[in-house]
Amino acid sequence: MRDRPVLVRAAAALLALIVLSVVFSPWIAPYPPAAQDLTARLAPPSPAHWLGTDHLGRDTLSRLLDGGRFSLVTAAVATVLTAVIGTGIGVLSARRRGWVDELLTRTNDVLLALPEMVVALFLVAVLGPGPLSLLLALTVTGWTPFARLARALAYDVSARGFVEAARVLGCSPSFVVLRHILPHLSGPLLGQAALRFGQFLITVGALSYLGLGVQPPQSDWGAMLAAAQPYAVRAPVTVLAPGLVVFTVALCVTLIGQRLAHMSSTRMLLPASSRTEHDV
Repeated sequence: MRDRPVLVRAAAALLALIVLSVVFSPWIAPYPPAAQDLTARLAPPSPAHWLGTDHLGRDTLSRLLDGGRFSLVTAAVATVLTAVIGTGIGVLSARRRGWVDELLTRTNDVLLALPEMVVALFLVAVLGPGPLSLLLALTVTGWTPFARLARALAYDVSARGFVEAARVLGCSPSFVVLRHILPHLSGPLLGQAALRFGQFLITVGALSYLGLGVQPPQSDWGAMLAAAQPYAVRAPVTVLAPGLVVFTVALCVTLIGQRLAHMSSTRMLLPASSRTEHDV
């Protein structure tokens, strides 16, 4: 366990390196991602092409950096949207209670029972491939874990003395939520958001692999895997590179999310006397 923080810091550093490389890909990519050189098809790694080329002679490293922007941005936007929606619904359910709580909880339970990948496949197939339909498919059921976690935490925080004191003093419900409840939910929800980001990234890659994400000539990690699969034996790097990047990013954010969730749960279990003055 002593090495765990070191592992998390290493994961954070590696994740930051990948994200920065993707962000600055227009300036650091050695070639335009769509530039073709048919004379260098399926070339092995070399000083000219560090990760080789694909079946159309396009530089794998350049396409890897360019494709990461779509994958990471889509997963990040979906994470933010589902976190905001789910947290809002969970807190509303805990604060209003009664039939509102019952309705929102039962809706949450029904959506949680549906396989996310199946729902995403159905929606993207109906709406057509594209970034917006992919984002909608991730959001429809992606908010449910946030709602369940926020509801449970909001119930716990609402029962504490400082929340009741704020209510007795005449503070508005919105002030109580923003000032006293949401700050106590931020840690566990950040951990949940990191875990969900990794899941969304894998889902985006899977849908793109099936041809339901970005369309050519735009690159994406999942689409790169699908395009390189027929040439896996002749040019294995074209398959290993996008697959390894997806695995690495998902692993890094999962480690960070588990660490955040552990730290938050430890803080929630501390006795009242050991909490900060903010809780009093």
